[in-house]
Amino acid sequence: MALYAMMQVIFAPLLGRWSDRIGRRPVLLLSLLGATLDYALMATASVVWVLYLGRLIAGITGATGAVAASTIADVTPEESRTHWFGMMGACFGGGMIAGPVIGGFAGQLSVQAPFMFAAAINGLAFLVSLFILHETHNANQVSDELKNETINETTSSIREMISPLSGLLVVFFIIQLIGQIPATLWVLFGEERFAWDGVMVGVSLAVFGLTHALFQGLAAGFIAKHLGERKAIAVGILADGCGLFLLAVITQSWMVWPVLLLLACGGITLPALQGIISVRVGQVAQGQLQGVLTSLTHLTGVIGPLVFAFLYSATRETWNGWVWIIGCGLYVVALIILRFFHPGRVIHPINKSDVQQRI
Repeated sequence: MALYAMMQVIFAPLLGRWSDRIGRRPVLLLSLLGATLDYALMATASVVWVLYLGRLIAGITGATGAVAASTIADVTPEESRTHWFGMMGACFGGGMIAGPVIGGFAGQLSVQAPFMFAAAINGLAFLVSLFILHETHNANQVSDELKNETINETTSSIREMISPLSGLLVVFFIIQLIGQIPATLWVLFGEERFAWDGVMVGVSLAVFGLTHALFQGLAAGFIAKHLGERKAIAVGILADGCGLFLLAVITQSWMVWPVLLLLACGGITLPALQGIISVRVGQVAQGQLQGVLTSLTHLTGVIGPLVFAFLYSATRETWNGWVWIIGCGLYVVALIILRFFHPGRVIHPINKSDVQQRI
């Protein structure tokens, strides 16, 4: 997993930028083909290095999420993006719930069956994208400068885009980092604090996953429409922060269930934040932006488990609620940045026609 995540940290922004140059569809096809090959290798591998090779290929070519988000930005008006980013998040969440269930049943057939099934699903998605999916990004309108962009110019353009958005990107990173706390420690915390067995842990994760997806898909756009993206982000942070604080102090198992609703309400934060960042970048750089967000997400997936596992191990003997309080503290930092950071619209300088249209 670390190998895949590190490849995503490096290559996701480059693949996103590539989708700005040649279109979303070719990059999506490459990503699905890489995922199909990865799972096929895992299903047939007889030596460990083949597994690493598959993960390496998937990490280098993986751009499904970034391309999907870029496609949403291509075809939706700015005021609707939070809603559709939320719907996309809900779909991913649904997959995270259904995937382990399907894999568990497939695993009853053989050890290889879950990977064969995953390869088949990705192969089917590849065929659907090849024959049905229409391109949403008109590469013919891309300037010659962008089409002929070198790797050095690509990395330079990424840095130019990041600088004026740095505050919002830091908030995005913090929120994703906090999400690694329950992802890393939920099983251990449930066993130690509430004496849960595997069934209770699984049920709690299923309840959280379902309610989180519902809040993302149904509530994020509604709240952003009526309050605005910034206030929607604040509502989500406050809800999730209160949930983290309550997790630190509750002692009874039944108390977890209402807390899960607060944590699920926090699901509105990322779609609103993604929407507010997206509208500040010109159409010519949407792929690059979503690639950067994907890179940050996977970066938290690398460092988050290490940091929070260490902190939990270091504090569990005195009180195993400290790690949740640390999450609350990080949310305070995010709110302060959100309050005082006001970026303007960022227009990528390479595509001059895009600049003229938006000015």
